[in-house]
Amino acid sequence: MTTSSPLHPVSLVGAGPGDPDLLTLRAVRRLERAEVIFYDALANPAILSLAPPRCRRVDVGKRGGQASTEQMRIHEQMIRAARQGLRVLRLKGGDPFLFGRGSEECLALRAAGIEYEIIPGITSAMGAAAYAGIPLTHRQMSRSVLFCTGQQARNSEPIDWRRYAGAADTLVIYMGIAQIAQICAGLLAGGMPALTPAIAIQWATLEQRQLRSTVQELPTAIARAGIGSPAILIIGAVVELGDILAWLPTPPPAVPALPIQCL
Repeated sequence: MTTSSPLHPVSLVGAGPGDPDLLTLRAVRRLERAEVIFYDALANPAILSLAPPRCRRVDVGKRGGQASTEQMRIHEQMIRAARQGLRVLRLKGGDPFLFGRGSEECLALRAAGIEYEIIPGITSAMGAAAYAGIPLTHRQMSRSVLFCTGQQARNSEPIDWRRYAGAADTLVIYMGIAQIAQICAGLLAGGMPALTPAIAIQWATLEQRQLRSTVQELPTAIARAGIGSPAILIIGAVVELGDILAWLPTPPPAVPALPIQCL
């Protein structure tokens, strides 16, 4: 890749949606030999425990509305550690290349002449849907899926949710809880039927707290139930299949309010 590289390439590892049992074998092998880990806010402590006791663990997580590590600072720390000849592991929730800024970190490493490898992980959306028994595709109900983020980039134009209303059969939204009212209002304004099934899934594959509703009622339902981040939103007809295909024990309802179903 480059002529001036460190002894060990930096490993960008997908930590998956949270459950340590969903890690790939390669991710586990890299964790077991890591000398320094830069980990995200949502990294499960059980995953970090797979690293050797002498491995240095550095929290570089980003938290909405709270003090967070600047992205450039993360780049600097990774590059410095790699140039010291350490086995550097960057642990990222879900998959490094799906709303994980993995590409930005790879670009920084490449610019610094540092080799890297990318170890994919099960995405948060895939884990949340599977644990809820919701297929994101189904031959008779959904032949397309759109993954998008509800978080607006700094200094960017507001997201026009109207254009997403008919963009795919199934809509999966990351980091959308804070903007749920604007999201649903935009989808309805774009022509999405008010009774389109929708579900919010918090702490996917761990506590897996689920709240089933419709696009029209979802903002009020989330507020009443106290569903917060981290959460995935799934919108589309396939959400209804979760009633049939659910395989986990049914958790208790968050708050018995509104005519909605809490799975």
